[in-house]
Amino acid sequence: TLNGRDCSIQRRHQKIIEEGPPVVADPDTFARMEEAAASLAKAVGYVGVGTVEYLYRDGEFFFLEMNPRLQVEHTVTELLNDVNLPVAMLLVGMDIPLHRIPDIRSLWGKQDRHGQDTFPLSTHLRTPPKIHVIAARITAYTLN
Repeated sequence: TLNGRDCSIQRRHQKIIEEGPPVVADPDTFARMEEAAASLAKAVGYVGVGTVEYLYRDGEFFFLEMNPRLQVEHTVTELLNDVNLPVAMLLVGMDIPLHRIPDIRSLWGKQDRHGQDTFPLSTHLRTPPKIHVIAARITAYTLN
C-alpha cells in the first residue's frame, strides 16, 4: 500500500479536503487499515492502482468500498510517496512487476531504481513520508 489519505471533510458527497498521511488514526490502527486493504486486494485477485475506503470512528474502522481505478485525489498520494501513479498503473497493466517500477523501488529504499531484484513490499519496510499534504477542491453551488 502507498500510505493513505483522510477525506473526512465533504459537502454533498464531494470530497473537499484531502489530507495525507492521515493523522486522525493512531499509527497502529492505520497500519491495520493498510494491512486490511492489502488483504482485500489479494483476496479478490486485484493487481493495479486502486483505493480502499473506510469509515473510521473512535479507533475502529469499517470497510466502505474499493475503487479499482485512479481517483482525482491521487495527487495527494503521489506527493506523499513520490510515485507517478498513472505511470505505475500503466506499467502494472503491461505486466511489469511492482519490484521493477523505478518509483516503487525508490519508495522502498532501493538504491538501484532500475534493478531486477525482488523484495518484500511490506509497509513497515517502506520509506515513511517526508512531507504532509493537504489538497482542497474549489466548488461552486447555486443557492436555491
